[in-house]
Amino acid sequence: LIARFAARFETPISVVHSGLTDQERLVAWRNARRGAARIVIGTRSAVFTPLARPGLIVVDEEHDASFKQQDGFRYSARDLAIVRAQRLNIPVVLGSATPSLETLARAQRQPQHLSRLPHRAGSARPPRVSLIDLRKNAQSQGVATPTMQAIRRHLDDGGQVMLFLNRRGYAPVLFCPACGWAAHCRRCDAHLTVHGRTRSLICHHCGAEEQLIERCPSCDAEAKPVGQGTERIEEILRGQFPDAPLARIDRDSIRRKGELEAVLDRVNRNEVRILVGTQMLTKGHDFPNVTLVVVLNADQGLFSTDFRASERLAQTIVQVAGRAGRAERPGEVLIQTEYPDHPLLTLLLSGGYEAFATGALTEREQSGWPPFARIALVRAEASAPGAPLHFLQAARTAAQRHSTRDLRVLGPAPAPMERRAGRHRAQLLLHAASHSSLQKFLSRWLADVETLPAARRVRWSIDVDPAELF
Repeated sequence: LIARFAARFETPISVVHSGLTDQERLVAWRNARRGAARIVIGTRSAVFTPLARPGLIVVDEEHDASFKQQDGFRYSARDLAIVRAQRLNIPVVLGSATPSLETLARAQRQPQHLSRLPHRAGSARPPRVSLIDLRKNAQSQGVATPTMQAIRRHLDDGGQVMLFLNRRGYAPVLFCPACGWAAHCRRCDAHLTVHGRTRSLICHHCGAEEQLIERCPSCDAEAKPVGQGTERIEEILRGQFPDAPLARIDRDSIRRKGELEAVLDRVNRNEVRILVGTQMLTKGHDFPNVTLVVVLNADQGLFSTDFRASERLAQTIVQVAGRAGRAERPGEVLIQTEYPDHPLLTLLLSGGYEAFATGALTEREQSGWPPFARIALVRAEASAPGAPLHFLQAARTAAQRHSTRDLRVLGPAPAPMERRAGRHRAQLLLHAASHSSLQKFLSRWLADVETLPAARRVRWSIDVDPAELF
């Protein structure tokens, strides 16, 4: 991205992101503040960069959940960009091929501010998208036979192949088929993930790590890794296509500064024929020689309890599919699923993201969820098991003194993962008809919550417009 801007605009550019040293970040801020850098490019924290002569703010991939800071100082960089542009009286552009439903609803209220790009750049055509029914096709460790055949066909035709699986590691669980034992994290309500390269069991929630064992500690039978991660997919593909150079892109394989850029450079030079990776592959990369994209498991978000799960899944599928056929050669997308008749998948195939979004907005409006309502999530955690629920119950009781007709208090309830990093967690959901009614309630209620005796025994926070109910 930086190289493209540098080639297009003959002006100094400042770059702001967490990978900079303190000195590099200071230089970037100073150049932006005094106007030496006319363009500032950065991650979510760049929204705070001082600008000498602000003229335009662009939020690219505005749907991306990473724009929301979830820990410590909580903020939405997208929403802050909108507020900052309003106060500076300058334009703000929210760009995405898969806009968030909140942004689409806002655009529907102000259609004069909606710009559509219905065609791909240059002569590129939309890829052909097909579903692979995993119930009817044999598979080898998560890769179906028709998928293997398609990979071979595209490799023989000189194309590159990309496979997407949003699960790093070798396998998501180590399991004993004899007695049913599974490797669990001692500090979280979660399985330990098998990592083959380091021969370790790692918790992807708290970072706890143990040595990989071969025998079940309960019955001494052989323990087996169950399921697929990107490491295992890499192993399978190297065995099936030994002559095709392969690269894996995930947080385990890309650790040091400059490694991602080096891999992407090899991909663009056609030195890599097969690319396997996680969510990192969807971040707007341009791979002009990729002709086949495979979504290995499209079912992970189909049945989630989070009302935003279907939206995130649709965005991920469309974003990954968008990597195929970006140049002159036609692209193909294969989506592996055990639920080929699921409405989300059939709607995406027949009408694209716009059709899905139209249906999802109607569903949200009828059920009274954002963007047609406002919510806030109160999270509490403590080392003592009952403390979070006790505090949130007291907070709910305090809410009854300030509740109004258009505000509901739901819960408290344990978090979907109740124990994480040794701490027990619970949450309380506030559901309001409008932003003003929610803010009015919070301004009165939070003062009471802060004085509750139970508040001193927990760590608690409030998240307005939470990106995840987790």
